[in-house]
Amino acid sequence: MTGGLSRSQRYSLLLLRLSLGWVFFYAGISKVVASDWSAAGFLTGAKTFAPFFAWLASPGILPITNVLNAWGLTLIGAALILGVAVRFSASMGIVLMGLYYLPRLDFPYPNANAYIVDEHVVYAIGLMVLALFHAGRIWGLGHILAWFPFLGRFRHTLTR
Repeated sequence: MTGGLSRSQRYSLLLLRLSLGWVFFYAGISKVVASDWSAAGFLTGAKTFAPFFAWLASPGILPITNVLNAWGLTLIGAALILGVAVRFSASMGIVLMGLYYLPRLDFPYPNANAYIVDEHVVYAIGLMVLALFHAGRIWGLGHILAWFPFLGRFRHTLTR
């Protein structure tokens, strides 16, 4: 898929992958290392699908929500930066951006400074571009890891 791209297009995809990777990695790792971080405040104020987000913030589910959120962001970011399983990571990032967009959405205002489109939508579109253009194939480590014998069965996932 990337064979027909010009050099500047490949560099642009690489920069997009690295910058989005850093945004996700930093957002995640800052939550992982902050012992007092919780998604509860964000989830309990949901305006859209309030029962679902209240369930995610319920005492029995919140610890799982917090771990999945913090480590999900971190691992998505690391995968994007390293160029490993980019299509899978981008897909999971798109789902996560949807979960960030919906709770605060008071249609058509996702926040006080946006009308329909906010940063979560822009990140999701950027992730879609990475997935569709197989951006992991551009200077990514997935191709190197795919040749390790114990990772051979995951070759298709690692290189996309």
